[in-house]
Amino acid sequence: MNATNTTEYTLALGSQAKVASALMARAPAAMKNRALRRLAELLRENTQALQVDNAKDIERALANGLSAPMVDRLKLTPKVLDTCAEGCEQLAAMADVIGEIIGMKQQPSGIRVGQMRVPIGVFGMIFESRPNVTIEAASLSIKSGNACILRGGSEAIDSNKALAKLVQQALLESGLPSDAVQLVQTTDREVVGQLIAMPQFVDVIIPRGGKGLIERISRDAKVPVIKHLDGNCHTYVDDPCDIAMAVKVADNAKTNKYSPCNATEGLLVARGVAAEFLPLIGKVYADKGVEMRCDAEGRAILAAVAGAKVNDATEQDWYEEYLAPIVSVKVVAGVDEAIAHINRYGSHHTDAILTTNHVHAQRFLREVDSASVMVNASTRFADGFEYGLGAEIGISTDKFHARGPVGIEGLTSLKYVVLGEGEVRK
Repeated sequence: MNATNTTEYTLALGSQAKVASALMARAPAAMKNRALRRLAELLRENTQALQVDNAKDIERALANGLSAPMVDRLKLTPKVLDTCAEGCEQLAAMADVIGEIIGMKQQPSGIRVGQMRVPIGVFGMIFESRPNVTIEAASLSIKSGNACILRGGSEAIDSNKALAKLVQQALLESGLPSDAVQLVQTTDREVVGQLIAMPQFVDVIIPRGGKGLIERISRDAKVPVIKHLDGNCHTYVDDPCDIAMAVKVADNAKTNKYSPCNATEGLLVARGVAAEFLPLIGKVYADKGVEMRCDAEGRAILAAVAGAKVNDATEQDWYEEYLAPIVSVKVVAGVDEAIAHINRYGSHHTDAILTTNHVHAQRFLREVDSASVMVNASTRFADGFEYGLGAEIGISTDKFHARGPVGIEGLTSLKYVVLGEGEVRK
């Protein structure tokens, strides 16, 4: 595709999305829910066919030498597809927030002023690897009454095309415009540059992928961007805590899956429980082949654990998002040092405290400056589906508009509505 064709193609996507967004904004809730339920049915009916297309992507990824975590992200297993279908059904069952009016108050002048929740309009989604994002983005777009243009990674092109075809089928069968969800059908990178510079058609861009992609989009976009750069999440084991629970949660937070942005990358341990806790979690990590990069105090304790892969941490390790079986380990004096460390080195994504001290828990919740803050739970729960949002379009570490997992409300805006009975301003 040459430059002229790329421009024409992207402008066509934009103008089609704009027309579809007006139709979606006024679509009744029943119609949107029908499309979501039909999409869930189609995903289940076509599980086998989708895996055939997915296998092409996986085969190509392996031939191109993609890393194991990246190949893992590509997989559309029956479980992944069922979770996508479940997310669609969960969204269909949720109340429709579009048109909802909140905060209506009578003013001294006689007018009543409130805010109405409305769709954003058109969003562009640029993502890498995970083809299930096609369904998450499409389903949230449908529920929130928006139109979207999706550009997945070239490594998942066959899977994304197959999924997008089912989305458009569900839209058409439910009486909605198929252009409400459009997938960029080319792997030409020029389309991304065009897409992020079309404020006349696109209202917001949501990048989801590696740091390089997100930095590029944030730098070059001419429309607002909802983003997070890193997932350097922490689990802090407090003094006092339930040691057995702490081992279970710290294990899950790191090893449940290494590739997601909500996996714990830094383990902080209060000095008062380090001698008891570290050998236990060290054994768990050693058995699972997790490398531990430690400060001197942590290393002195963990070095005695049989089979443990223990190395010295560098300053850079405290900042690192590994997305691999590696964890940084630091012994801290207590909750003050843990909070200070997280706010300095963390990425403001998700951080957890494991404690039996209510005051420490409340301080952690208030003072840790992250999009999700947890008490006695695995950081792996930082996910739109797990939060009951039906699905998520991404996680935002920005502080404006949307923060944390971005679900339906994150894809809407508020406008002021004023109701009067002939009042005039004096």
